[in-house]
Amino acid sequence: MATQVIILNGGSSSGKSGIVRCLQAVLPDPWPAFGVDSFVDALPAKMQASDSGITFAADGGVSVGADFMALQAAWAQGIVAMARAGARIIVDDVFLGGAASQKRWQKALDGLTVLWVGVRCESAVAAGREIARGDRVQGMAALQADVVHEGVAYDLEVDTTHTESLACAQTIAGRVT
Repeated sequence: MATQVIILNGGSSSGKSGIVRCLQAVLPDPWPAFGVDSFVDALPAKMQASDSGITFAADGGVSVGADFMALQAAWAQGIVAMARAGARIIVDDVFLGGAASQKRWQKALDGLTVLWVGVRCESAVAAGREIARGDRVQGMAALQADVVHEGVAYDLEVDTTHTESLACAQTIAGRVT
């Protein structure tokens, strides 16, 4: 069966968003993309910096609470509903819980054909990108670079440390059926 969903997992500033834009350009069919950053931006302000929502520590640590997890599950179900309705979807996520985060997606995506892609980037390179972006708490990239991949099983991994987004996207596109 044809790939219905591509899930990209990687730490902050690993290059996922750039890969997504390139994937949308190189894949022959339209693939809408949904990213965890857009989900977080869509949350009510009162959930940002709330124990039940999402908090960003001064050192770059990220913590999420029960309300965040419930809304994130609903967000995932919405994405899955689009895929079940025939849309081919790209998801840009950060598996803060490593394998547990993947298991939540696997449960939601049951019965769909998914391409699981790990997006890696050396911590120092991601930290440099983080500084250049200016929209992240410094330290987030370094803290997430490895932990988001712990226990996660991938069909394919790309490394943006020395490889451009377009080349990574072309590698991924080559695995899409």
